[in-house]
Amino acid sequence: MCIRDRFKVGLTGGIGSGKSTVTKQLRGYGIAVIDADAISRAATAAGGAAIEAIVAAFGAAMLDQHGALNRALMRNLVFKDPEARQRLEAIVHPIVQEQMGLQAAQADSPYVVYDIPLLIESVARYRPQFKRICVIDCDEATQISRVQLRDQLSLDEIKRIIASQAPRQLRLQHADDVIDNGAGVDLPRLRQQVQEKHELWLALSEKDRLHKGLS
Repeated sequence: MCIRDRFKVGLTGGIGSGKSTVTKQLRGYGIAVIDADAISRAATAAGGAAIEAIVAAFGAAMLDQHGALNRALMRNLVFKDPEARQRLEAIVHPIVQEQMGLQAAQADSPYVVYDIPLLIESVARYRPQFKRICVIDCDEATQISRVQLRDQLSLDEIKRIIASQAPRQLRLQHADDVIDNGAGVDLPRLRQQVQEKHELWLALSEKDRLHKGLS
């Protein structure tokens, strides 16, 4: 099947919403998951495709001792300087887009999931690409507690990250599907929701395939 004809699902959610847990389950069903953040991290690792341009734009001081992007330094810079954020995005986003396309072309599953943390922040660009946008919804207090357990970040840093992302209600406004992973949702309930979405997307992808007359 041509990649343009493949049924694509955009998956997103704020920091600490549980995207990794959801995508792990989808991969277990044999579904191709394209991880935009993993691609971005590879591009900004030592010797990565974005490093030369980052040094040209921001200087070698923005790299760590191993030659990778110093993510903490860059995070502090882009929080304070919107122009710096735009320069970084102009370097990294084209690389991520290219790699997502290459990975999607190699995918062999009924539908493909694109795990894009900042999908809603660029929804005008992404919306035409996806048949469905699925939001993993989570209240802020639960986000904070999860990130505190997972990452070595201060409360102020976590709140700054949350504030820099699309507001919860805006994400929900753009959602075709919602997975609730907030306070009170245990792992069995989360897994049940993911299974239900998987079955829905299988059915919709098959309907789409038949509508287009694809084999």
